[in-house]
Amino acid sequence: MGAKQSSPADASGGETDASASARAAAPPSAGATKPRAGLDAAARDLSAALPAAEPAAAPVGGRILFGSQTGTARRLAHKLANSLETRHGVRLETTDASGYDPEDLVREPVVLVLLSTYEDAEGNAVAPESARWLCRWAEESARDERFGALHLKDTRFAVFGCGNREYGAARFNAAARRLDQDLARLGGERVLRRADGDESSGRMEEQFHEWADKLGERLKKAETREKGDASGASDAPRFGAGKGRPRGSVAKKDEGSPTSVVADDTAEGRAYDTEEEEGSGDERGEDDDAALEAGSEDDMDMEDIGGGGGGGERREMVTPQLRAALTKQGYKILGSHSGVKLCRWTKAQLRGRGGCYKHSFYGIESHRCMEATPSLACANKCVFCWRHHTNPVGREWRWQMDDAETLVTSAISEHKGMIKQMKGVPGVLPERLAEGMDPRHCALSLVGEPIMYPEIDKFVSLLHAKRISTFLVTNAQFPDAITNLPPITQLYVSVDAATPETLKAIDRPLFGDYWDRFVGSLTALRDKNQRTVYRLTLVAGWNASDAAEYAKLIDLGKPDLIEIKGMTYCGATSGASNLTMKNVPYHDDVKKFGEALCTARINLVSGRDAEKDTAEDEPLTGGTPRSAEYGLACEHAHSCCILLARKDPYLVDGKWHTWIDYEKFQELVASGEPFTSDQYMLPTPHWSVWGAEEGGFDPGETRVRKVRNHPGKEKKEEAKA
Repeated sequence: MGAKQSSPADASGGETDASASARAAAPPSAGATKPRAGLDAAARDLSAALPAAEPAAAPVGGRILFGSQTGTARRLAHKLANSLETRHGVRLETTDASGYDPEDLVREPVVLVLLSTYEDAEGNAVAPESARWLCRWAEESARDERFGALHLKDTRFAVFGCGNREYGAARFNAAARRLDQDLARLGGERVLRRADGDESSGRMEEQFHEWADKLGERLKKAETREKGDASGASDAPRFGAGKGRPRGSVAKKDEGSPTSVVADDTAEGRAYDTEEEEGSGDERGEDDDAALEAGSEDDMDMEDIGGGGGGGERREMVTPQLRAALTKQGYKILGSHSGVKLCRWTKAQLRGRGGCYKHSFYGIESHRCMEATPSLACANKCVFCWRHHTNPVGREWRWQMDDAETLVTSAISEHKGMIKQMKGVPGVLPERLAEGMDPRHCALSLVGEPIMYPEIDKFVSLLHAKRISTFLVTNAQFPDAITNLPPITQLYVSVDAATPETLKAIDRPLFGDYWDRFVGSLTALRDKNQRTVYRLTLVAGWNASDAAEYAKLIDLGKPDLIEIKGMTYCGATSGASNLTMKNVPYHDDVKKFGEALCTARINLVSGRDAEKDTAEDEPLTGGTPRSAEYGLACEHAHSCCILLARKDPYLVDGKWHTWIDYEKFQELVASGEPFTSDQYMLPTPHWSVWGAEEGGFDPGETRVRKVRNHPGKEKKEEAKA
């Protein structure tokens, strides 16, 4: 059964306006004391002199349903309920579609649906799991002759889609589009034409508010008309007027006359669901599309609400709403599309409390590292994204562009400002603070896709000119951009999955040819002479058992290094998936995966079963048999991260050389001559190598262990006792 509707009466037991009025109008009881005539007359005079109080708006029964994938539809549904009640006096109950029985739709006078669309593992544009049954019921019922075309004749509805046009016209708000069509086929009357919220436009909130305001006006007018009809005081047309108009017709207003019905079966006349604007997204014919217009009295074009798809001047990537959200998260927004943020490891090493895994593996000074991006936009919406998908997405650069020199200058300035704010923080070392004001490294991995920025080559060259090293991470969807990059201190490609199916499920890429782009990006690394890295993020239950498949990908790019890191759980606020702490692997799990990858690589290259054929007494080099191509080089237990490195050239006389000679790199870049990664490598310290007692923690730093007392830990200790 559906969720129980709210009662119009006060839940606390207070009397309603109607009961109060009835009590006031009732004659006094026999035992009541009759007021004096003079006072009674005065009261009547005073009452007549005062303006009549406007009656409170009675709640309109009905419901707001939402089906959400990342939390947007859920948030907007609650926002809509609040707006309708506070601004228009219309009270509707908000319900998650997962807990609603679609059979109850026939009993709802008003149903408003906010629905997102996402691509499943097979590439289909579908409704979120929570709304899957609602949409399936509507689709099947609309084609079931037992229901008929008048099943929902007494139900008014409206649909708002939460989508992203970057996924392609056929997929854009496909779930909302289908549901809207099916509800109309079942005889439902549209309160307002469907609106397509477009995340990529940067106007999702604005589109929603425009739609919500129009919706509130419609519901209020409908309520007023019904009250007038009930009292016989109004001859205004009922809300359902026009429901009997011919198929294929739409309502058009004539400036000098009331709303009239004009038959118009052309593409221009059909104001939504045109192939040109959105793509069909299904296999329904023109007759079906024409039938959708029945019951809609709205003459407002989709561009009025949905933002349209027209061209014009390029807009800024960062909208005011996005700027506010990112600023709240600690970002310093640079220009119109870039950002910089202070990493927690920067703060830690300023206090002498240890550096990040890049300090352990490559020798960077974490307190002198600037975390930045020239592009907040990305072409993926990864399920484990630790930025909660607040950044925009896109398949190409279509925004205003700030010049690289301005961005580099602004990034350094903002970074220094944040470092300066650390002055006076307990534990901050004065010498570290002074060094922090002179950044030497830039991690271009803050958020988004850095190589989408058209001037990325100039951007990194300007950093190198200031003797700032670059660690650039790309999400493997822009192979040509990788090819065109100038020398990078260390170039990463995220390898989040080993098969097309798991990549689709984990990264949720916008491109339809995502796998070809992924393979092309890995292949592009082979032509790079500087250090290259495969970056693997392990998600337990998703990709943590695919070592053999990952081993096959190594031949594509022949990376110098392979970083393997457990995913970071950031809570469920992003709503992008059902990931929990159970999906976060332990450090031992990550180490075992690294060992399995090395073994799988030996098997693949030698064509034998390394576990069975390798003699127990075969000498080990770098934590793996001598015949291994890659060795287990480093680990950083705190970050749940390990490093595999090619033995050629990084294992020299039995010692790893994964650290970087940053000054040498800058000299090589400045020379303008070709150079290779082995020309700027340094020995790895003993405390960072695989199996070291320190687990990658620099003994020159002060280890601070936090006491984490929580109910789960206490229960475990009690069980042990």
